[in-house]
Amino acid sequence: MAVWYIALPLAGLILGWMIRWLYARFQLTAAEQKAERIKQDAVKEAEAQKKEILVEAKDQLIRERNQQERENRDRRAELQRYERRVMQKEENLDKKVITLDKQEETVLVREKGVGEKEEFLAGQEERYRQELERISGLTAEEAKKLIIQGLENEARHDAQITINKIEQEAQVAGDKKARDILVTTIQRLATEVTTEVTVTSVSLPSDEMKGRIIGREGRNIRTLETLTGVDVIIDDTPEAVVISCFDPVRREIARVSLERLIADGRIHPARIEEVVQKVTREIAQKIYEEGEKVVFDLGLHNMAPELIKALGRLHYRTSYGQNVLAHSKEVAVIAGMLAAEIGISREIAKRGALLHDIGKGIETDGDQNHAELGMELVRKLNEDPRVINAVGSHHNDVEPTCPESVIVQIADAISAARPGARRETLDNYVKRLENLENIAESFSGVEKAYAIQAGRELRILVNNEQVSDEGAKDLCKSIAKKIESDLRYPGRIKVTIIRETRIVEYAR
Repeated sequence: MAVWYIALPLAGLILGWMIRWLYARFQLTAAEQKAERIKQDAVKEAEAQKKEILVEAKDQLIRERNQQERENRDRRAELQRYERRVMQKEENLDKKVITLDKQEETVLVREKGVGEKEEFLAGQEERYRQELERISGLTAEEAKKLIIQGLENEARHDAQITINKIEQEAQVAGDKKARDILVTTIQRLATEVTTEVTVTSVSLPSDEMKGRIIGREGRNIRTLETLTGVDVIIDDTPEAVVISCFDPVRREIARVSLERLIADGRIHPARIEEVVQKVTREIAQKIYEEGEKVVFDLGLHNMAPELIKALGRLHYRTSYGQNVLAHSKEVAVIAGMLAAEIGISREIAKRGALLHDIGKGIETDGDQNHAELGMELVRKLNEDPRVINAVGSHHNDVEPTCPESVIVQIADAISAARPGARRETLDNYVKRLENLENIAESFSGVEKAYAIQAGRELRILVNNEQVSDEGAKDLCKSIAKKIESDLRYPGRIKVTIIRETRIVEYAR
């Protein structure tokens, strides 16, 4: 029973302070009635217990009443504080609204004044413009164009002076460093000038040997041509037979086989087949030995047999009369020197330089150029990425991504462009010089052009009245770009413009 009396007031605490107070009064009335009934029922059994319960209930009610009163006071105080804050914020907002209204009025007044000033200034500007047009005799558009043209000419002049100064400083420093490195490298290199040809001539002891080479009904010459894949040309040339083939390896096999057959004297289809097979094996071995010899001479290691074989095939390849294997070896030597001078990997530079034309030694029916074939081969054989890039970028088919690739390009240009490295017919040589001079003379202001240094330099005389000092720089660049776009040539061509004023007077 005591628990039930205590639970009723506790449940009233959960409700709001107003509900608690009303509910407590209701509970008080119910408790008093119940207490009265209990008192009447238990008056004989527990008079003392009844009094104790009543006292305890009254004390609990008093405590609850006091607690509710305290909570009510706290809530009223909190509400009063909240009301004061709300009122203060409303006052602040009213003040801000008043301030904004005043500022808006001020801005409107200022905008009105600015508009009046703009109208006044626009009128003044129009009057000044009309007055200036009247005084100068030019319209506004003409004056604007005149000013812009003057500023443009002045800016262009200043920019050209700055560009010339920067280019001169960079060129002096760069040319000196590059010249030192290249001269040091070239001075350390001494190679032979190659004179390989695309057809091979075989000497005969007598003209009677031609008939034996042809054989009965031409069976001997047909057997030789079928087995070697060459064309054997027998004409009126005394004591000589010409072997023609686009493949230098097959041409070499045919030459050696024919020389051995002539020396042996036994020339018939069975003997021809036997000799050709033996010579083919010997040439294959020689190809590998030539490649191995070059790799050993350059001090390179861990070269795949496929690469050595492809290098050996370059021994029988020529480009503009220059032996490709000798050229590759020369490029490797130059690249190693240049790499040592500038402090990069000599091993990678030499390896990339030696393999840069490896695609020329690959037998394929595809339409890829030798740079793409070589790059694909060295990538397949797990060469260093820098070597792969050097092989693929030596003709700018791909972008160079490392200093070694640029070194290979430079070394390749040096080896191919040095005097005597490549053969050129007289007609092609003269035609190339004429084209150089014609390109230069096609530009306005050029009086005369001279191709010198075997076409490595173009000197141009210009009219000093038509071409200024600043214009000479632009003219020189334009001629150089025209040469790059119209002509094909190894190495580079130096373009020099000479502008001078000559005054001649005679004393009589």
